[in-house]
Amino acid sequence: MEKTKEYTSPYEMDGRIPWPKAIVYGLQHVLAMFVGNLTPLIVICGACGIGAASDFAEVYVELLQNAMIIAGVVTLVQLFAIGPVGGRVPIIMGTSSGFIGVFKSVAGVMGGGVIAYGAIMGASIIGGLFEGVLGFFLKPLRRFFPAVVTGTVVLSIGLSLISVGVSSFGGGSSAADYGSLENLFIGLVVLIIILGVKHFAKGMASSSSILIGIIAGYVLCFIMGMILPTTAVNADGVEYTKAWVLNFDKVREASWFALPKVMPVKPIFDMRAIVPVLIMFIVTAVETIGDISGVMEGGLGREATDKELSGGVMCDGLGSSLAALFGVLPNTSFSQNVGLVTMTKVVNRMALACGAGVLILCGLFPKLAALISIMPQSVLGGAAVMMFSSIVVSGIQLITKEKLTGRNITIVSVALGLGYGLGANSDILRMLPDTMQLIFGGSGIVPAAIVALVLNIVLPKDEA
Repeated sequence: MEKTKEYTSPYEMDGRIPWPKAIVYGLQHVLAMFVGNLTPLIVICGACGIGAASDFAEVYVELLQNAMIIAGVVTLVQLFAIGPVGGRVPIIMGTSSGFIGVFKSVAGVMGGGVIAYGAIMGASIIGGLFEGVLGFFLKPLRRFFPAVVTGTVVLSIGLSLISVGVSSFGGGSSAADYGSLENLFIGLVVLIIILGVKHFAKGMASSSSILIGIIAGYVLCFIMGMILPTTAVNADGVEYTKAWVLNFDKVREASWFALPKVMPVKPIFDMRAIVPVLIMFIVTAVETIGDISGVMEGGLGREATDKELSGGVMCDGLGSSLAALFGVLPNTSFSQNVGLVTMTKVVNRMALACGAGVLILCGLFPKLAALISIMPQSVLGGAAVMMFSSIVVSGIQLITKEKLTGRNITIVSVALGLGYGLGANSDILRMLPDTMQLIFGGSGIVPAAIVALVLNIVLPKDEA
């Protein structure tokens, strides 16, 4: 008699769950990060003059395709590890937005074009190898990252994402109808559905609340498109399509199947690009430590081990070098998905691997990618405001794992007040050299992390 298959909980990393459930849980992760995975590439290609309307249109399409495939492959390495590379942690990897500033600067210095993009790829190969080595030697540096420091970094990551979620809630800041009643209505309905399903349903439905909310948002946009005007005229008399309208033209125009191409842009090794990019790889290592710490605390209620942090950072670096060989920007841990794990508590590797598989399929079958890409920002925003705030809660949980002594309160207060405050209001740094602005400006995560690290070293320890 054949033995019955035994399934375990999706809230266990090594649990065995049915394939349909795993696919549903994994698809949530893809929807949460799909647009964010492609956006940095689109921005940097634009800065280099590589786009759909340029002479390099074919290369541009290949780069977008490779970005999805590489995100899936590197995620699998992070989940299951190859030797010491990979933390075996429930982290989704994707194209990093943290490098946008420095890459735009490199593109400007080198005059744009495929030469500038090639220099970015060359610098990414070197920088990724550098971060990989850094991850290998991370264990002796772990003492500089107690819970109060990693918790502050996680808290900063969550705070930096909240504004992104709210922006999506309004339809995306670049949308012509940003903040319109329609966008706010869609975002609110999605949020209410997610809350209702999560807290009033049980089992798989509760754990799949994000996916259910997003699907409901799709349906709502489709219904609204049939009962409301889908275009409007701005103050200059120019007609535009509203952000929440589902544009199926992208799906019709996309091809059915395409194979990835290795090295669509030849790497160029130029010190003008390598030096600033190396610095940014140190920065992204700190953010990865924060992401892994956040996902382990939020998803499993414990701190990350030395092995998990070391393997995770190595995957971050070597995965970025691999990405550059396929013309893709550095691949790092995706903070958006950390929020999804901390909210749903689904840490199952099999489920996240299904998400990675969907990303790979999107790269191989562009029509599938196009179908996901037409998701209106306000639909994602309804889920994002809750997901990103849950990262803040994970940071607080990490900080409060240790007693909130006067010393620890000082570290958190100054790191958030001075560090995060300066970074989040980067205009105050405009008199500093460009390199300093690139490192400390923007999200506020890096300056907060540096201030927390320095204070943890300098301030005297509390008496036992």
